[in-house]
Amino acid sequence: MYELRGVTKRYTRGKETVHALDGVGLTIPDGDRLVIQGPTGGGKSTLLQMLGGLDRPSEGEVVLDGVDLATLSEARLTKVRSENIGFVFQSFNLIPTLTAQENVETALVPLGVKARERRTRAAEALESVGLGERLGHLPGEMSGGQQQRVAIARALVKRPKVLLADEPTGNLDEGMRDEIMDVLEALWKEHGLTFVMVTHDSAIAKKAPRVATIRKGGITVKEHAAS
Repeated sequence: MYELRGVTKRYTRGKETVHALDGVGLTIPDGDRLVIQGPTGGGKSTLLQMLGGLDRPSEGEVVLDGVDLATLSEARLTKVRSENIGFVFQSFNLIPTLTAQENVETALVPLGVKARERRTRAAEALESVGLGERLGHLPGEMSGGQQQRVAIARALVKRPKVLLADEPTGNLDEGMRDEIMDVLEALWKEHGLTFVMVTHDSAIAKKAPRVATIRKGGITVKEHAAS
């Protein structure tokens, strides 16, 4: 479970101090599916970076399973990210010279998983997102939707507890968006993930059990039944 307590993030822009987050308090239970929305530059991605330990707050606590990520050393924080948190980004972030299977395997290298097990787990992860026949294809030989599926497999192959997604459908057309969301929602249910996603897409937000809206550094959460 996540507990955010008084999380503030300040940036200096010239002579101006910008409060991307201003005293945010938020609880994200295990297995939750939360969508984060808000205006451009309103702090959505900043909040996701805090949850993922990619940035530290200026003030406050970001507690995951009783551990304040903001107080960890870089080495310990890297270990938490490697073992417990999967990331999916809008731009896929695949290595163009590696095959789909090799891209997925990269997530297991920091965990010390041996080569044979890496290959097996990567193949299984790609099969789970419908790419069992694309193991040897390079990113440039796949569509945008297929590349995002590889990115999802890479995030999940290490069997994380948390999946964080920053505009994962932002580069996809409407039809492919729906396919990717179906994949993500199915994996969320199957693995019992805590799934937090930033999106501008109101159609996606309407289907989420909870929606957090960030404006001017503050946050409000609306709960509703998923459709």
